[in-house]
Amino acid sequence: MRAAFIESTGPAESFRIGELPDPTPGPGQVLVRIAASAVNPIDTYIRSGAVPMAQTFPYVPGCDLAGVVEAVGTDVHRFRVGDRVWGSNQSLFGRQGTLAELAAVDEDWLYTTPQDESDSEAAAGALVGITAHLGLFLHARLGPGEWVFVNGGTGGVGSAVVQLAKASGAHVIATVGSAEKAQMCRQLGADLVLDYRSASLDEDLRAYTNEQGGVDVWWETQREPGFERTFGFLKPRGRMVVMAGRDARPEFPVGPFYVKDLRLIGFAMFNATADEQRQAAADLNRWFAEGKWRPVVGRTFPLEEAAAAHALQEDSTIGQQGTLTGKIVVPPWSAGLRLSGRIHAVNWRFRNNHGDGRRG
Repeated sequence: MRAAFIESTGPAESFRIGELPDPTPGPGQVLVRIAASAVNPIDTYIRSGAVPMAQTFPYVPGCDLAGVVEAVGTDVHRFRVGDRVWGSNQSLFGRQGTLAELAAVDEDWLYTTPQDESDSEAAAGALVGITAHLGLFLHARLGPGEWVFVNGGTGGVGSAVVQLAKASGAHVIATVGSAEKAQMCRQLGADLVLDYRSASLDEDLRAYTNEQGGVDVWWETQREPGFERTFGFLKPRGRMVVMAGRDARPEFPVGPFYVKDLRLIGFAMFNATADEQRQAAADLNRWFAEGKWRPVVGRTFPLEEAAAAHALQEDSTIGQQGTLTGKIVVPPWSAGLRLSGRIHAVNWRFRNNHGDGRRG
């Protein structure tokens, strides 16, 4: 099979493109012919060695995939040859990554792809969709009618948080960095969209949430959280979700935290069990069918440009350039599929308290 792999951890330029042996599915595994993979920050951390999971080489990075079942091993019960599937959690803990034509995947980490969902969408929504679901519902216990704030409402995780919170009946406030992204975020379902560069951001946010007494869940996507500022916006017994900034060491204001009965939640998606992630995937599939969830595909790179895809992801996260909208997708072939940076138009409508949910 053709794959993008590394022979040692290092910069994005460490990628090599070439042939590797086809994987063989073992007991409980499914061989997937990959139609699309997606790039996440964790993929770049593993490739660089910041997260020491790449122990044997050649090593294929990549957590997310979507494609078709080509073969099944023994003791596989949920899938058969020809099924369309999507999944995540690859390249972690010794599993093969997804920047390749084939992957042997434990069936516990695979889910049926909805009929009307493209492979690019399924791969783009895998890790970020499950992450948003776990954070909102398993950890923050978000309920209908509650208020959610998320920084970066058109990013990979941010766009998922907006959609899933709305799908559950919550209200959403999001920040973005441009008029184009603001329009897109409203189409995703956000009730209020604010410019994070605005000098009046805090005043605007406080004015909008004053009647409700603040927000119930603050989802922090920034690598350097400002706890004191955030705690001021949370309602009593509000929850703050942290899922980025592994090197951050900010000051923590103990007093403002405990006198309001606040909760600080840190989590990593790959710590969740297969059963917990399967429940998240079931909701994602159902909400996709209902028109309440649709992953946002941003840039597409051919497999031969895996290094460029990783470099762009690093520029947006570690470099904090904020240039990405949606997810980077990598198909395992190269014939004319690059989109030259064009962002896919968000031309659907989502069911919420003010709409009928029909995709247009």
